[in-house]
Order: sequence, then structure tokens, then C-alpha cells
Amino acid sequence: MTELSKDAAPPGPATGSTPEQVKGRNGQLALLGGTMLVDNTEASLVSSLFPLIKQSLGVSLGALGILTAASKIVGVFAGPFWVWAAHRSSRKRVLVVATGLWGVWGVAAGFSQNFTQLLIFYTILAAGYAAGGPIITEVIGDLFGSSSRGRAVGIVYGTVSLVSAVIGPLKGQLAGVDEGWRWGLWGIGAFNVLLGIALLIWFRDPGRGAAEQQLADLDQATREAHSKLTWAKAFSLLKIRSLMILIISRLLSGHLLVITFGVVFLVDVHGFSTQKAALVTLPFGVGYFLGTLLGGAASDWASRRSPRYGPVAVLQAAQFAFAVFAFFGSQFHYDSILVYGAFFALLGASQGINPSVNRPMVMAITPPELRGAAFALYVSIAEAIAWAGYSLGAGFLADAVGLRVVFLWVLVVLMVINGLFLSLLYRPYAVDTARVQRELDARRRAALTQPR
Repeated sequence: MTELSKDAAPPGPATGSTPEQVKGRNGQLALLGGTMLVDNTEASLVSSLFPLIKQSLGVSLGALGILTAASKIVGVFAGPFWVWAAHRSSRKRVLVVATGLWGVWGVAAGFSQNFTQLLIFYTILAAGYAAGGPIITEVIGDLFGSSSRGRAVGIVYGTVSLVSAVIGPLKGQLAGVDEGWRWGLWGIGAFNVLLGIALLIWFRDPGRGAAEQQLADLDQATREAHSKLTWAKAFSLLKIRSLMILIISRLLSGHLLVITFGVVFLVDVHGFSTQKAALVTLPFGVGYFLGTLLGGAASDWASRRSPRYGPVAVLQAAQFAFAVFAFFGSQFHYDSILVYGAFFALLGASQGINPSVNRPMVMAITPPELRGAAFALYVSIAEAIAWAGYSLGAGFLADAVGLRVVFLWVLVVLMVINGLFLSLLYRPYAVDTARVQRELDARRRAALTQPR
């Protein structure tokens, strides 16, 4: 992964040290990115090769919605559990088990003899992967300071998407192999176990608050004096207005549907073969990669130029852009897969902006010890509910009215509504970010005046 520039603010006794004291952070970022890549590849394999599963197991299109919904719903419960376990034990242990060794369930899913078995194994597999979103994102916030978090998140999510895009057409070629979807699950599951071993050997947790300017030069015990997660602290997240608005916005994020049903849409609506339709995953991934880099740079720049309005405006613009590209890319028929590839690249770019902006925003409005819980709410619960709801509803609605109509309402109309809704975020976001900075300043003052 690309080496990030160090935060420029000099250390000082009044303001604290800079995040460049987090040693080896780019190597740790690469390891975390690799973990997300393998998890993402195995999770998306079923969607990419569902036409084969549909034929092999004799199921309808609605079964894809059931699989996706089940994998997301289980995350609603598993995500918060893993965050709690990471506080009780350690983030490293949870990542080794849940996002690494848990790959054995992917191998088991490859042996499924009917849809019920596939549903059970795939859901168990998804329960482990639910740990990755909140915990990995929390760790990134402890590796990089506020001036470079957007780029860090952008690099991780962008690189994962880019490599996934390269792998995407290769997954599509499994359609030419007898029971190719099984070989895909076996291979990725085994590789995931190996990655879990790599995490065990090389991953080093920087500790909570390690990249905060006010806390970076304090010892780990002092930094983590507030790290104990209690029910009172967890429920205090519900009082953060900005977080509640971001969570509701996540529930309105219809663009999640394009990842699940994009290839199936081209096959069922426009008559492309699975191999040819899977080719659009490459431009989508490249677009997503460029979008995350653009979003990361825009987020960091906007935060410096206008902390009150900048990040919100970037996030809002991304929703409107996606709606426009989705309208022209899904509501008209084009004979060439290249045209759809271009639109999927634009959809990927506008969607890729989101994590580079919204993840640093969540970090900015929550103290270090609550970020894991905040991401559990935002990713494991809100995003999972949205993804499950859209996938399940779209699967059955597509059988009734067709995917073209579903795409119009979910990818276009709902995304316009989402963009308008984000206007409510301008005022509370500035208030909440200032509150977190005051809290960190107070912790530093208390640490420096405490008798040694």
C-alpha cells in the first residue's frame, strides 16, 4: 500500500505529540487491508456466482436476497458482540479468530448439498466477518491522526475494491468450471485461514487513542484509562445527533444494492452471459478505488478548509452523483457491455467516496474508546439492516416487477432523498466534533497534572 505522509503538526507539551509516533502504521494498514480484502472476496463470491448456485441447487432469484439478508442480519448481533469481546480480551485476538481462522466456515459452505446447508454455513461465515468492519476501522483511527484518516481509509477501502475488481472477472471464469462456485469458496476459505495466522504473527495493536494529538505522547495505560466500555457509555452514543443522522442516512443508502444485484441485473434484464456480465466488476472496482482516493483527499482537504461544512458537503454531493449515474446506467438499454462498464465505473467512483468521508466523520464525533461501538452501530447494525432489507426486498420484488423498476426506486429516487436528508447534518456535526476535542484536551490536562 502507498506510504502516507506524516502529520505535519509538531509535538509540544501543550498540544501533545503527533500521530507519527505510531510506528509501522503503514505496514499494519496493509495487513488490515489484506484481511478486509479476503473477507470481502469470500462474502461477494456468492453474489458473483449466484447464477451458478441458482442452477446447481435449483433455487429462485429470491434465494440471493435471502442469503444476503441473512448474512447482514446476523451481523446486527455479531458485530456488537465482537466489539464487546475486543474490549474484554483484545482486538488482535478477535481479528485473528473472527476474520481469519473463521474461514473454515467458507470451506464448509463449499460442500453444501442444498440451499439450507449453504444458508447455514454462509450465515455463520458472515457472523465472523461482522467483526472486521467496526474493529478494523477503529484500529485505523488509532493508527492515523485526523489530518490523514481520510486518506488512510481511502487507501484501504480503495485497494480492497481494486484488487477485488481484478479478482471479479476471475471469479466469473469459474462459471466455466463444473461446480465452480464450490472451488471458489474452498480456495478463499483456505486462504483466509492462512491470513489469520499472519495476523497472529505480525499484527501489532497500537492501543486506543495512540494517534490523537492530545494523547499520543502519553503512555498506553494513561491513554486507555477511559477505554473500559460500559452500557452507559454505549448508550451515550445515541445522544450524539450527528451519529444518529449518519445512521439514518446509512439506512437510506440504496447504493448498497448494486454490489449484490449488479451482475444479476445485467444477466436477467439485459441478457448478458454471467462471464460477460462479471466483467463490469473490474471497472466498478477501479472506479471505487479512484473514488476512495478522491474522497479521502477531499475529506482531509474539506476538514482543513471548512470543518463545519466541508465533509458534509462532500458526502452529500456523492449521493446526488450516484443517483444521476444510476439513472442513466440502469434505465436505458445499451447493446455493448463496454457502456455498462463505463457506468459501473462512475457508480463505483461515487460510491467509493462514501467510506473515505463517513468513517473519518464517525471518528471525529466519538472519543477513542467508543469508536468500535459507534462503528458497530453504523456498520454492523445500520448498514447490515439496510443491506439486508434492500437485498431481501429487491430479490422478491424483482420476481414480481423486475430489477429495472427496483433499481429506479432504490438506486435513483432513494439516493436523492438520502442526499437531501444529509442537509440536517451541517449544524450538529460542528458541535459534536468540537465536543470531542474539548474532551481530549481535558484528558490531557488531567494526565499532565496527575501526581506521578
